[in-house]
Amino acid sequence: MTNLPKTFLQILAVAVLSATACADTSNTGAVRKVDLATVVRDGFVEPIDGISAAGQPDTAAFRVFAEQGYTTVIDIRTESEDRGLDEAAVISDLGMEYVVFEIDKPEEINFENARVLDKLIANAEGPVLVHCKSSNRVGALLALRESLNGADDAAALRYGKEAGMSRLEGRVKEVLSGQ
Repeated sequence: MTNLPKTFLQILAVAVLSATACADTSNTGAVRKVDLATVVRDGFVEPIDGISAAGQPDTAAFRVFAEQGYTTVIDIRTESEDRGLDEAAVISDLGMEYVVFEIDKPEEINFENARVLDKLIANAEGPVLVHCKSSNRVGALLALRESLNGADDAAALRYGKEAGMSRLEGRVKEVLSGQ
């Protein structure tokens, strides 16, 4: 009977170590595309590694980002794309910095622009929202950014998909393979 507590502790230690070893850590640091309807409904959003990706937010969503401490919005939509609001004015009124980084054509999904986005994110003084219309362009550039930061191609593609990449996956694969 005197060995029972010791045996129990050993079993507990093995169970904890096994659970830790089996934990899925493949998404650690992944940027996830946020669901804007949920952000507005819950009044809460939390960045992963200081970044959130999204499609086009409305004023209510921007308000939640500001209330949650986001300091910067990086808009990668072109000037000709309708946002449904005066985004620059809304962002300014909410006390956040508005950065325009227009990405339009698939050819603009490249390592050079991924480096520019990386610098824009690094220069922000707090959490950053990066958005386009659907988060496809955002996810594509973030996948390339992840590659530049040392991820293998599969991990970079997963990262991009979690950030909203869809139709541009083929373009990202081309860039990753050096074509």
